[in-house]
Amino acid sequence: MESYDLLKSTASLLKIFLCFFLAQASHGAAAPVLFSSLPPTLILTASPNQAQVLNAGEDTIALTWGLNQSYAAGTIDNSYREFKVKLCFAPISQLDRGWRRTLDDLSKDKTCQFTIFEGPYQRNQSFKWRIETDVPTAVYFVRAYAFNSAGKEVAYGQTTDAKTRDRLFEIQAISGRHLSLDIASGCFSAFSLASLVGFYMLEKNRKKS
Repeated sequence: MESYDLLKSTASLLKIFLCFFLAQASHGAAAPVLFSSLPPTLILTASPNQAQVLNAGEDTIALTWGLNQSYAAGTIDNSYREFKVKLCFAPISQLDRGWRRTLDDLSKDKTCQFTIFEGPYQRNQSFKWRIETDVPTAVYFVRAYAFNSAGKEVAYGQTTDAKTRDRLFEIQAISGRHLSLDIASGCFSAFSLASLVGFYMLEKNRKKS
């Protein structure tokens, strides 16, 4: 009888622990933010024209952003706290590249991997960004996200259309050659030529003597 009561008490305790664990898990697992659920309340423009080619490490991109005038300021954006602008791969540069794939779950999405700007949300702002040297050759567009106080995306805007076809531009990766290397190479070539001429003149004088 005692062993039966002990078994019953143990089972009850296990039920309590299981319920507590499930409650904690359900509370801690926040629902993912889906891109398809975000309203396009932000207006974002970038300086590159359609099909323009830019060079990493050399060219700059001028950006301006603000609240879409279709929405009332102070109502739709009263929860916006932080703001991020990102450089994003266009679909043509995502083909057969799983590490750049687009997913609706923003915690798993790989479309936008380069941060251009990050700071407090302001309704109207501009920024110039020099393309970083580690940006690979690809076709791109620019997208902005607004975040709430919990750090979750709550709105977006982008420089292209919803189907990601317009105002796409290309960035060419840095070639790896630098001005200092070119100068050093030129100096070495000049030194080699001078040495060759000097050696020739020395041999010529030696033969005369």
